Amino acid sequence: MHIAVLMANTDESAFAQAHPRDGEKFRAMLQGCRADWRVTVFSVKDGEFPPDDARFDGWLITGSPASVNDDSAWIGRLLALIRRLADEGQPVFGACFGHQAVAKALGGRVGPNPGGWVFGLARTEMEGVGISLYAAHREQVLDLPQDAVVLGGNAECAVGSYAIGRRILTTQYHPEMGPEFVAALVEAFADRLPEEVVARARASISGRQADSDWIAERIARFYEEAVR
Repeated sequence: MHIAVLMANTDESAFAQAHPRDGEKFRAMLQGCRADWRVTVFSVKDGEFPPDDARFDGWLITGSPASVNDDSAWIGRLLALIRRLADEGQPVFGACFGHQAVAKALGGRVGPNPGGWVFGLARTEMEGVGISLYAAHREQVLDLPQDAVVLGGNAECAVGSYAIGRRILTTQYHPEMGPEFVAALVEAFADRLPEEVVARARASISGRQADSDWIAERIARFYEEAVR
């Protein structure tokens, strides 16, 4: 299996430079449960896109502090690529920004979270299973694209995950993040976010971790089932 990771994270801060980039995080996640899989990373936020005739067994779109509603050229190009992949029936998984980009590209609507920032460890659902996943988002999918089916969510984010047929799967959350990284991320944002947001984030991760193995396995099975 060969997966293309479309790396959308625009953070070039000192904090970001001190940690593995999202492409490497997703590579580690996928190869942690499917050691023989190949992963090729394209830094789409820098305009690095795969050739038009590139073929992979699956595509993965990462998170980003950018908004899918921004008018950046690379975002427009990414949305066009998503539409082409969907038309061709190629398997696409999106996380956070990726989840929102798929929705917007295919006719959905993305806007601010009604309750403001969601940050830290969140309890949500996916396909009827209650799981905990790391969150860092101030926007969410408000209207679904045509034919999308909600797979789970919670009071803060009604569309926490959705699918379109067997070839598109998404989550608003961050399956690639580990507990040490999230703890460091919370502290890095401590002076940039409202005190109550930071306090909730710290409390949410205290003594708890995400269901990382469960979500990694679910993503791997998604690709396997999509290509059968």
